[in-house]
Order: sequence, then C-alpha cells, then structure tokens
Amino acid sequence: MKRVSVDIGGTFTDCFVAWGDQCVEGKSLTTHHNLAVGFNDSLADACRQLELTPTQLLSEVDSVRYATTLGTNALIERKGPRVGLLVTTGFKHTVPLSRARGYGEGLSEHEQMDIPNAARPEPLVAIPLIREVRERIDYAGHVFWTLDEDDVRLRIRELVDAGAQALVVMFTNSVVNPVHELRVREIFLEEYPAHMLGAIPMLLSHQVVGRKGEYSRATSSIIDAFLHQIMYHGLGTLELNLRQQGYAKPMLVNHNSGGMAQLNSTDALQTVHSGPVSGIAASEYLAAAAELGNVVATDMGGTSFDIGIVVQGGQKFYDFNPVIDRWLVSVPMVHLVALGAGGGSIARYERMYKTVEIGPQSAGSDPGPACYDRGGQHPTVTDADLLLGYLDPKNYANGRIPLNPRRARQAMQDDLCDELDLDVIETAKLIKKQVDASMANGIATELRTRGYEPKDFTVLAYGGNGPLHACGIASALGITRVLAPPYSSTFSACGAGTVNQMHIHEMNTWTVLFNPNTKSFFMDFDAFNQGVEELERRGREDLERQGMDPSQIRYRLELDMRYGNQRVQTAVVTPISRLKTQRDVLTLMELFHESYGSRFGEGSQSPETGVRINTLRVCAYVEQPSVQFAKLTVSDNPLPPPEPVGYRECHFVGHEGPLRTAVYDDRARAGRTQIEGPAVITTRATTYLVEPGWIYQATAQGGAWFLRK
Repeated sequence: MKRVSVDIGGTFTDCFVAWGDQCVEGKSLTTHHNLAVGFNDSLADACRQLELTPTQLLSEVDSVRYATTLGTNALIERKGPRVGLLVTTGFKHTVPLSRARGYGEGLSEHEQMDIPNAARPEPLVAIPLIREVRERIDYAGHVFWTLDEDDVRLRIRELVDAGAQALVVMFTNSVVNPVHELRVREIFLEEYPAHMLGAIPMLLSHQVVGRKGEYSRATSSIIDAFLHQIMYHGLGTLELNLRQQGYAKPMLVNHNSGGMAQLNSTDALQTVHSGPVSGIAASEYLAAAAELGNVVATDMGGTSFDIGIVVQGGQKFYDFNPVIDRWLVSVPMVHLVALGAGGGSIARYERMYKTVEIGPQSAGSDPGPACYDRGGQHPTVTDADLLLGYLDPKNYANGRIPLNPRRARQAMQDDLCDELDLDVIETAKLIKKQVDASMANGIATELRTRGYEPKDFTVLAYGGNGPLHACGIASALGITRVLAPPYSSTFSACGAGTVNQMHIHEMNTWTVLFNPNTKSFFMDFDAFNQGVEELERRGREDLERQGMDPSQIRYRLELDMRYGNQRVQTAVVTPISRLKTQRDVLTLMELFHESYGSRFGEGSQSPETGVRINTLRVCAYVEQPSVQFAKLTVSDNPLPPPEPVGYRECHFVGHEGPLRTAVYDDRARAGRTQIEGPAVITTRATTYLVEPGWIYQATAQGGAWFLRK
C-alpha cells in the first residue's frame, strides 16, 4: 500500500505517508493564503525521510486523501458569494427568525447566558435576497398549489439583477415531493444556460438534505452554496498542485460523516470538521485492531481540543442536527465536541473569578504563540509549556520552529502576572492546571451525558499537544492510564488514510415496533424493506459513479430508536437489513434493549411505553486497505530506559520549585521501554511529558501508555 493522507488544520498541516512497510510523518505550518504551500512543505518533510522526491512519490501512490479546514475557515471569515434564496410563499422569514435560537446557537453555555450582549450572526443570506414563489406541496406530497412558472422566472431575474452569485431553492415539503424544486432548476437553466459567461450554481434543498425540517434544511443548503465557490477553487488548486507533481488519479476528500469520496462527489458542507472526524475514524480502527474496547478520542492540536466517542463494536455517535459555526444544519455528522483548548489557545484574565480563562480565541499559525517570535503578543498554552520547561526551544517541531522564551515571558507578564499578582512560573502553572481541568471536564461531561463512565473507557491522547498534556488530563479526570497512539502527532492524518469510500443516506420514518396502546407489534415489513432498499440504491449509485465495483459494495444499516416519546435516541447497528418475520422485529427490540441498558444501566429500559424507529440510515461503502495497527498491551516485562540525553529544570502543578527532569530522545520510543516520571521525551514530531507519579511505557509502532504509579 502506498498512500498519502493529509490533515490541514488551523495551525499545522500534517502529512502521513504509508509507503509499503514504512510509515512516515510530515509536518509544517498551515499556509491559509494558499493551502498547497503548506501541503508541499509537509510532503517534502515526509519525502526527505523516505529519500524520495515529491514527484517520485506522487507518481507511484495509490491515492491522496485530504481532510481540510478550508470550509471552516471560510465560514469564520465570511468569505463567500452573495447567496439568493427562493422559498414557498409565506416562508420568507423562516431563515432570518432562526427558530428564535439564532442568538445562542454555536456559542458556549457561558456566552449563551450573557443575554445583554446576545447578537445574531452575520447572515449568509440578506433578507433583500430572499424571494417568495407561489407554490405549495402538503405534508403527504400532494400538490396543493401548482407552481407559478411566470412568477419563478420573475423572482430568479430579480435575484440575479440584485447580484446573487449562487441560488438556493427551499420549498416546503420538497423532501416528500421534489417536483416543484426540480422544475425551478429546469426554468433556471432555460433562462440562464450553464454555458453562459457568468453562469451561477443553483442548489435544491431536497438534494442536500433528505429529512424534513424547513429551517435546518434551508441553512444546510445555504452553507453549501456559500462554500461552493471557495471549495471549488481551493480544492481545485490542491488537485492542480497534485497534477503538476505527477499525480494523475482522482483526489479523495474526507467527509465529516466518517467516510470519503472523490472531489466530484463531495458537497462543500461535508468537508467541515473533516479533519477531527478522521481522527475518530482512526480511533475506531485502532480500538478494534488493538482490542482496546471503548475509547474516547481526544485530539489536542494547535487550535482546539476535539472529543469523540467510539463504543466497542464500531458504533459511532452522530449529530443529525449539528451546529456548524452559528447555524443548525441537517447532515449526518460524526459527533464531535470542540473546546478552545489547543496549544495556541490564548490565556486571558477572568475578572469575575480572578483567574485565567483559556480560549476559545487562538493565535493559530499566523502569528502563532508569542514564543514563535512572529508577532504574537498574547500568552498561550504553548507559551506556558515552554516556560515550565517542557519544550526544547531549539528542538521544537524537529527544529523547524525555534522558540523564544523571552517573548513568552514578556507576554505572560504584560497580560496576566500583574492582574493575578503571581510570578511568571506560577502563572504558567495556573494555565497548565486550568487547561488540563477544562479538557478533563469536557471528556467527563461528554461521556456522562451519554450514560457512560470515564473508567469504562480508554482515553486516546493524540494531536501535536496530546502526549504533552496526557498525564495532567488523566489526573484531573481521575483515571489511571492514557494511551498516546502510534503516530500520535499526525493521528488525524493517519485516520484520513484508514477510512473507506462511503456515502450515508438516511430518511425519517415512523416505525412503531411495539404499540403500547394496542399491544401489537409492527407488521408492515414491505414498507420497512422498501425504505432500506431505496437508501441502498442511492448509496450504490454514488459509489458506482466513482468507478467502484458493485460486487465490492457493502451496506450497514443503523436505526435510531427510542422508547415512547423520549427525547433520547440510541443508534443501533443491526445485522438484519430486511424484516421477514415477527422474530426479526423482536430481535431489533432486543438489540435496542441491550444497547440502552449498557448506556443507562440495566433496568432503565421501559418497553412498556412503546418502541419505535425514528430514522433509517444506510452506510454504503467499499473497504479499502488500511494502516495495520499492532496489539498495544502493557508489558509485564518492561525494558530499562536508555541514557538520558540531558537534564533540565521543569515545574509541575502541585510541586513547589523546579524538579530535575531527565530528557530522552527517539530511542525512548523502542517497544517496552519504561520510564518513571518526571521525564520529557522529545521526538521529531511531538513531546511526551511524564509527570511525577506517572510511568511511561512505549508500545509497538511508537505508541505509549501513561500509567499512574
């Protein structure tokens, strides 16, 4: 297997290259003005280790896969075209009203409570660019008011004359019967053929989202249209960059659903948060291969701290109505919680509680933390780690980024020390304590709100800063071991290379498996099976369009189930894809019963209130060769550590004064090597911090366990 996988993050661009039996990691700063520059630098770093030129490597690889933050950045910066919106008469203000929740969606709980300063986000569609069209389809899909085609032509002309550069059509109940939306596109192409100079794209909401919910379907389509142009040019530039270096195959783009597809089969909305989701995909694969059981994936990069859950058996958690930036959307997205607690997160004084608050603002890669010496003026988590002695100023990121402790110290003094009445070291220790506690609280909250306990999970700490804060997070969380997985600093890029080509299709359903009022079980097997068959057909067509062999296409059926009218839904992966007998219905109920009990405690099930399915979801995929992970067990026969390459004074939370700390290099990553803290292991890609009271034990493939004594 020869494969290049890339994760373009907010601070670093990570490159993971699988070259036969070799796996190498490349890293560079993200160049937001042109992502291809950062990619080339990262790829060149990997090529130097393989003693190849980028052209040689790209001419021989099987595939190049991208996970990118291009769409995320465009939303944050509001860089996009003017979008026009066509809606059913009477629904003009559906989007501007935003279900009366637009003030708070996408904000932290603290910001949501700050009502006096509440403000709606800058709209992606201005009210003057919304037009009503005379038409109506009822809830069952019957045409109630025939489309007025002359009115359509007039409204389209008005939007084009007003400067709309992309159009979205969002008619009520179009997911049940899309005939009117389809006719609008035909009229649009009659009036403005695609070959005309200045032709603009038109998106139909029923093709973007297949579920009801007018507001979230509209925002999904609007964001897709808003990102369409920048994604087309941005990813097109990346693909052209590949062509110029000898890569002739289709470029693959990772999706936030946990799969990937060719660029021509990717919607812009599917790329948002695709990098962190790739890390969760790698965690799932590692958990199965290394027999880790339940895992919680934590990615601490330069900009954020991302949390995902993978339960034993491969069950993923999805957000079906996630909030992207400040808008509620309807796309099946692997559940992800992002905290503003990355290495570049800015620390500021919190006046009410007279302490330090971390993030969500980030210094990013430009200018970066103050110690980068590139113009950053505010203290960050990385600045605190440097001043506490954990980072080597001359050997950070393999020496590519020299650090300036004087700049970090000055930023700390200017922004925090006087306010806190603490010296620089005590301030840095407070930042370390706060950021570790924030991440631990995020993990505990995420697990317990879903009915799990942290002690039942293995925590994976990866990303550029994950192994640096693993012990601190574990101490705050109250657990006794953490795993830094193989290739931890580029683990999300590694994950981009493990996902399958996959498409997810879903539909709402009202399938009552057990009706408590009539004491009857579900019997309409044909309706259920037809729904599953339709979703399989859509997935199969998507994959066949990309050249996949139909005989290799596999399907996985997932059901969102609940008891009675509970708000809590549980995703159940079922081996039964067709209902044939009542025994199959009972099997589905038993699977749900077991899953619910394992999450919320045996005895919490309440089948007497009824059991129903709310959503059918089919994942159509083609399995791809993946990076092979070893079984990562704690050895009972560890090896002694190598000779330290040096010693330095480090400061630790809970310890007065500096502690003499041994420093090791890459030799400490040899399998079964055991080191007692305090210790620092500095490698070419990341830094491992072993705090006092903890033990470091290296595993196969460069992974490492952190174990409490």
